[in-house]
Amino acid sequence: MTLVTRSDHAPVVIYSTTVCPYCVRAKQLLQRKGVAYHEIDLNREPAETRQTLMQTTRHRTVPQIFVQGQFVGGFDELYALEREGKLDTMLAAS
Repeated sequence: MTLVTRSDHAPVVIYSTTVCPYCVRAKQLLQRKGVAYHEIDLNREPAETRQTLMQTTRHRTVPQIFVQGQFVGGFDELYALEREGKLDTMLAAS
C-alpha cells in the first residue's frame, strides 16, 4: 500500500479523523492562509492505511501533515513552522 503524501491539486495532505480538534485547527490555519489541502479521513480508509501511515511516520496521532510531500508532523509542528515564517517557504517550494 502506498500513502498519499503529495497531491496534484494541493500542496498539503492531511491525514485526519472526524473527531480530532487538532485536525480542525490545522485545516483552519491552512484555510486562513488560503492554502489548498487534500484531506484523507482515516475513519473512511481501510485499517491498513492507518497502519502504513504510522509505520512510515512513526507517529500514532492525527493530524499527520505532509507539505510538498514532506512529513512535517501534526498541528503543533505545522503551527511552529507558521510562527517561524518557514511554512510559506515550504509551500512555495516546487
